[in-house]
Amino acid sequence: MINKYEFSKGTLAIVPNDDASSIVFEDDERYVIQEKPFQIMEDSCRYFGSSYNGRKEGAKNILGAEYKVPIVVEDSNNLIAFPTTSPFSDDCAWISLNRVHNIYKVDNYSTKVIFDNNQEIILPCSFRSMENQLARASRLNLVLKNRKNS
Repeated sequence: MINKYEFSKGTLAIVPNDDASSIVFEDDERYVIQEKPFQIMEDSCRYFGSSYNGRKEGAKNILGAEYKVPIVVEDSNNLIAFPTTSPFSDDCAWISLNRVHNIYKVDNYSTKVIFDNNQEIILPCSFRSMENQLARASRLNLVLKNRKNS
């Protein structure tokens, strides 16, 4: 079990495990981290020189969205993550935008996420909600790319 973790290019998803820990899915590894997903995201933002609230405010300003906003964890590597529910919910998982290959509806309450390395996980999130979150994160990514290239 690991006590600290920073979101990276290898991160696929950070999923709640129990009241005080998370499972981090990476390329070929799974780690149990002694922190909740939100705490990992907060720590990762700080590690890369910002704060979760700062990243959230930036995304809100770009997207005009108020809740469940994706965040740019680290901008030079274009690390964008999006939450599956309210970030403060104990059920919230965080998904790395650039690692998602596809999503599929499992049932009314679950969605299968297939990552670019063919790993897959099923999350307790409706397909429609996951689709909306993926679209919102993709839009944030596109706006930022356009701004960097102009």
